[in-house]
Amino acid sequence: MDGIMQIGIPVLGILGAAAVTFYAVSFAEIREKSFRELDDSEDENGGFKYVSSRKRRAIRKADKQAKS
Repeated sequence: MDGIMQIGIPVLGILGAAAVTFYAVSFAEIREKSFRELDDSEDENGGFKYVSSRKRRAIRKADKQAKS
């Protein structure tokens, strides 16, 4: 029983870390996609639109990560 616990606990920890990583990457991709769609929709409407510095930073970060 002790041998199973010594192997089982680290394996469960690794599986938990993998699940957290998977969800973090999935949410990051969804956010990046939504920023791209927002940018595309603004391009279609034309004209100048005010973009906050926070949104500009997020767009730049998404573009930089997409190039990598």
